[in-house]
Amino acid sequence: MMASTIFRSIQNHPLLLYPTALFRRKNGVFYCTMKSTEAQTATQEKQKPQIKNPPRTQTKTSDKFSKDYEAVIGIETHVQLNTLTKAFCGCPYNYGSPPNTSVCPICMGLPGALPVLNSKVIELAVKVGLALNSKLSLNSKFDRKQYFYPDLPKGYQISQFDVPIASGGYIDLDLPVEFGGGHRRFGITRVHMEEDAGKLLHSENESYSQVDLNRAGVPLLEIVSEPDMRTGIEAAEYAAELQRLVRYLGVSNGNMQEGSLRCDVNVSIRPIGQAQFGTKVEIKNLNSFSSVSRAIDFEISRQVLLHSQGQGDQITQETRLWEEGAQKTVTMRKKEGLADYRYFPEPDLPGVILTKEYVNSIRDSLPELPEVKRRRYEKMGLSMQDVLFLANDVNVAEFFDATIAKGADVKLAANWIMGDIAAYIKNEKLTINEIKLIPQELAELIASIKGGTISGKIGKEILFELLAKGGTVKGLIKEKDLVQIVDPMEIEKIVDKVLSENPKQLEQYRGGKTKLQGYFAGQVMKLSKGKANPGLLNKILLEKLNAQS
Repeated sequence: MMASTIFRSIQNHPLLLYPTALFRRKNGVFYCTMKSTEAQTATQEKQKPQIKNPPRTQTKTSDKFSKDYEAVIGIETHVQLNTLTKAFCGCPYNYGSPPNTSVCPICMGLPGALPVLNSKVIELAVKVGLALNSKLSLNSKFDRKQYFYPDLPKGYQISQFDVPIASGGYIDLDLPVEFGGGHRRFGITRVHMEEDAGKLLHSENESYSQVDLNRAGVPLLEIVSEPDMRTGIEAAEYAAELQRLVRYLGVSNGNMQEGSLRCDVNVSIRPIGQAQFGTKVEIKNLNSFSSVSRAIDFEISRQVLLHSQGQGDQITQETRLWEEGAQKTVTMRKKEGLADYRYFPEPDLPGVILTKEYVNSIRDSLPELPEVKRRRYEKMGLSMQDVLFLANDVNVAEFFDATIAKGADVKLAANWIMGDIAAYIKNEKLTINEIKLIPQELAELIASIKGGTISGKIGKEILFELLAKGGTVKGLIKEKDLVQIVDPMEIEKIVDKVLSENPKQLEQYRGGKTKLQGYFAGQVMKLSKGKANPGLLNKILLEKLNAQS
């Protein structure tokens, strides 16, 4: 009753939902004052991004000693789940909504508000656990992780501690050829469910931060890897494979720019041959796979440099931020230990009990996963470059599979999708699901070229018409009269006409300027409106050009 009364008062006074608090200490006491949203907006408009100077190149000392050390890297990945409502209440979450418009007493942590578990969270967690080859806990529970932060109004986060929903497991991936290629397997320590905190909006020019609680209570999966990675590239590819996996499963959109997939990287170094780990440093604020790779490489160099100067004891267990502008990591705060969180079982939620029948039904619903798809494409005879491109996006893979299911040549289908279709999609800023071309018509187009009905050049013209406007291959061929000329007599007539109209060039060709063959071929193609069969055209043209005058 008390919570609902407070909530009603907040609804009547929306200013409270846009807290612009100034926290000041006076005589050992914190004071909080509020500013209006108009002032807050004006302050935000004044903010301009600061351009930072690029960092100085790492010293030669670091490079000299780096061969003596090995990096040990692990990643904690938070995946935001695709559910209609939050983890423990009925509030929706839509990225980009105005601040504090998707909140209620439960996700705001008001006294007396009790959480109710969203069962969809369990289903999606089981999917990910199975896809990561993990062992599921048929009996798990939720725990309270205690810590104070302005965007966590309850003062604790509902998470899982000693009994996560999934543990163990692994993920397989293929490194791109440009990074050395090869197959990698990285271990998974655990997968657990938890809720997200809110978001702080910091002002660079003022002494306050704003709190947006829209994200508070949004369901997350935290996926913790084993410390199996040794380079920034391996870590970035691991994160990319996780993104690929959750998109294939449909459990998350995996968009890093929206915060739907967030990576915290743990990096330490040790002398080569040493079994004991070095001091672990966590890096946050990584919003792209390239920043994951660059931040790790910088941190490895920083730690190696300290060791080489006899200052290894200055590497402390801390959380550092990656500054994209300066291309370096900087200290954020000392890293908390497990004891600091004072975990204990969540008293307001029952245990999570899974039946084998429930797990098996989800297992049976899993789609073909990226690793399985890549191995299938390899068996088709595609190169690793083709395989990685086609399997990278689940929608592209589905388009390719649907095309070859209609009988299209595998390599030709791959070439069209990776070449002209990919270029069109990039230029028009579309996804493959938004183009007008359908797989059946791409298969028909490939068959028409392969069978000699149309030339490759005409095929490209038809392709771009289909991409932009749709339609059918047969319809366009008939409408535009594009059937390839394969009658030798008809092509011979066109060649004779071209030669008779270009006597000067013919004389030059027969005088030794054989490169003019291309000129004549172009003229024949132009006269035939691109319909002359290229093979027959060149054969007849050469015979005519080399004939005795």
